[in-house]
Amino acid sequence: MGEDRYSEASRVLVRVLVLNLLVATAKIVFGYASGAVSIASDGFHSLTDGASNVTALVGIRVARRPPDSNHPYGHRKFETLASAAIFFFLLIVLIEVVRTALASFSTGSAPEVTGLSFAVMIGTLVINLGVVAYESAAARRLHSELLLADSHHTRSDVYTSLSVIAALIGVKLGYPVLDPAAALLVAVFIGWSGWQIARETSRVLSDATVLDETDVNAVVMSVPGVRGCHHIRTRGSADHAFLDLHVWADRDMRLDDAHTLSHIVKDRLLAQYPQLADVIIHIEPAPQGN
Repeated sequence: MGEDRYSEASRVLVRVLVLNLLVATAKIVFGYASGAVSIASDGFHSLTDGASNVTALVGIRVARRPPDSNHPYGHRKFETLASAAIFFFLLIVLIEVVRTALASFSTGSAPEVTGLSFAVMIGTLVINLGVVAYESAAARRLHSELLLADSHHTRSDVYTSLSVIAALIGVKLGYPVLDPAAALLVAVFIGWSGWQIARETSRVLSDATVLDETDVNAVVMSVPGVRGCHHIRTRGSADHAFLDLHVWADRDMRLDDAHTLSHIVKDRLLAQYPQLADVIIHIEPAPQGN
C-alpha cells in the first residue's frame, strides 16, 4: 500500500484537523463568553485534537521515508512516536482542566446557561460523531494505528460533550456546582483516552509480540518439505510487523533446494499476513527422528 496509504492518511487528517479546529474554537469562545467552565474545558480538549492532528501529519511525513543506512528497518516507528506525542498532549490538557475546575469550585460562580449553550454543544457533538465515524473507518481501511489513536482521542470528545450537556441541564435547574463537576468528569475521559493510547504505543516501542505463534506455525507447517519450525518472533505494529523464525528441512536437502523452500515459506507467510514488512528465515537441518 506504501505511498498511497500515507497520502490517504494525510488527507484524512487534514479534513479532521479543520473540523476539530472549528469545534474547539466554538467551545472555547462560547465557554469564556458564558462563564461555563465545563464548555471551555471541553473546548481545550477539542483543541488538543487539532494539535494531535498536526503531530500525526508530521509523524506520517517522516514515517513514509524509505529505509536508509541509519534506519534499515525504515522510519515506521516515527508514526508510533507521533502517537505517543498525542498522549503527552492529553496529559497537558488534563492538568489544565483539573486546575480550572478546582478553581471554579473555590469561587462558586455560576455560568450563564441559555438555549445557545445547548445549540453550541449539540452542534459540536454532531460534528464529533461524524469525525469519529469517518476517522475510525479510515483507520480500519488503511490499517493505521496513528489514525486509530487519533480517533480514540476524538471519541473522548463525544463522551465529554454528553457530560457537559448533562451538566448544563443541571445548572439550568439550579445546581451550578455541576459545571466544575462536569469539567472534572472531562478530565476522567481525557485520562482514559490517554491510557489507551499509551498502552498501544508502549506495545510497539517495547517490541511486544504481534502475531500469534501457533497461527504462524500452522502456516509454515502447511508448506510441503518443512519438518518443523521454532524460535518464532514478531515485533512492530499491527499494520507493519517483522517476523523471524527457524525452519527445519531434511538433513540431506541440497542447499539450493533449502533456499527455494525458505522462499516458498516466506511467500506463504506474506500472503497470509499482508501486514508483514519483512520475514527472515533461518534454515536448519531437522533434528534426528523428525
